[in-house]
Amino acid sequence: MATIALILAAGSGVRLGSPLAKQYLRLGGIPLLRHSVERFLAHPAIESVRVVIRGDDRSDYDAATTGLTLLSPVTGGTTRQESARLGLESLAGEAPTCVLIHDAARPFPGAALVDRLLAALVHVPGAIAGVPLRDTLKRECDGMVAATVPREGLWRAQTPQAFRYAAILAAHRQAAGRDDLTDDAAVLEAAGGAVQLVAADDANLKVTDAGDLALAERWWRGGGEMRVGSGFDVHRLGPGTGLHLCGVWLPGDRTLIGHSDADVALHALTDAMLGAIGAGDIGVHFPPSDPRWRGAPSRLFVAHAAALLRTQRAELVNLDLTIICERPKVAPHRAAMVAALADLLAIPRGRISVKATTTEGLGFAGRGEGIAAQAVVSVRLGDAP
Repeated sequence: MATIALILAAGSGVRLGSPLAKQYLRLGGIPLLRHSVERFLAHPAIESVRVVIRGDDRSDYDAATTGLTLLSPVTGGTTRQESARLGLESLAGEAPTCVLIHDAARPFPGAALVDRLLAALVHVPGAIAGVPLRDTLKRECDGMVAATVPREGLWRAQTPQAFRYAAILAAHRQAAGRDDLTDDAAVLEAAGGAVQLVAADDANLKVTDAGDLALAERWWRGGGEMRVGSGFDVHRLGPGTGLHLCGVWLPGDRTLIGHSDADVALHALTDAMLGAIGAGDIGVHFPPSDPRWRGAPSRLFVAHAAALLRTQRAELVNLDLTIICERPKVAPHRAAMVAALADLLAIPRGRISVKATTTEGLGFAGRGEGIAAQAVVSVRLGDAP
């Protein structure tokens, strides 16, 4: 089933008391919106992602999603329901079979939850994430308990919510102008569509106020286990006009030969990051037989690995990169390399080490036939809340 994720980020988030809309506030150094976007991009069943934004937020959106391959954003409406409808209308040209609608304020949608939601759509037109209520409910009147409300059969609805695209689009068109429907499941229910409940968990938290953001930050940074990953790569040298190392262009009379831009340092770094979370190696994610990656900038590979880290709530603590070659000389470019890596990974420069060494004229590196790179990274996995 062709599936697109539609992320609603057109709200102002006034309850957080920030001049910046909450979906652009930083969680673990990363904009809140980017957390959820990257999780959907990393899911193999999702073909593409579109974000619905406020018109005034375009520059904040561009900064939050830099380097990601997304459908162009669309401007939302004055209510959540209107924003969802406008987002759905914008997907008509894409003609997806299914659509996932998600609030940008929920940064940690799990891959297994998405799997369960999409599986439910085989049988019903709609499925939503939810958690059964465990607390006793009280109805209040003038600050006093007026009644105890039975909790049996009551659930807390969450996003993502999954739908067959044609069904939810028709339901939203039918409900246009109403303002009493608080989520997309209610829109489908009003149109007579069946909606299945799919068990989620409290990890799929929603950031509404400053307390929620602090909880998400504690979870993200957590005291989870530490992991170490290592990577090693080699590329042959040939005639050329220069080469890339750590994303920095070094002019010269030699170049690195490879399927992509052959940045040997970034390839080793990508493998180290993937290794730290048990996600295979660079060839699994970017096979050299795939023409899409011919001449591609290697920063795309590092950005992909960084996104996978975030889907596992893994914070990159530090990286140590060693470049092994006789030339070019790395020392004059070390500061630029560290700065480029810090920008790419959104971590402080003090967590990044770039070193160089030679082999004293021995082996392929000593003979100037190629350049090798070795990377070691440490990551911290976040705890559940």
